Amino acid sequence: QVQLVESGGGLVQPGGSLRLSCAASGKTLVHYAIGWFRQAPGKERERVSCISSHDGSTYYADSVKGRFTISRDNAKNTVYLQMNSLKPEDTAIYYCAAEILALSCGVYAPQEYSNWGQGTQVTVSS
Repeated sequence: QVQLVESGGGLVQPGGSLRLSCAASGKTLVHYAIGWFRQAPGKERERVSCISSHDGSTYYADSVKGRFTISRDNAKNTVYLQMNSLKPEDTAIYYCAAEILALSCGVYAPQEYSNWGQGTQVTVSS
């Protein structure tokens, strides 16, 4: 099992930026795809972005495309989600998850991931 800890959430004004971090321990993330997911009150958990392990391919939900960027630093065993031009509708708890996936991460749903962090709150409000 790999343990994941998210950080970097907080309160930001619309148009602002945050960088979320997902730090892993227990195992190296080199062989894991990492996904970022979010869940707002009363809504289902949705996939935001992910990065594959075998080819580094990335996926972004249409709602964040062009605003969010996912990256990984294998030396630090950490994955980042840079979030720019934040909107109130980005408000949610953000989770990172890790899984060893055979295909590019963009085809996998949240339930395909078995290692999850505890989440970090992102609130976008003026």
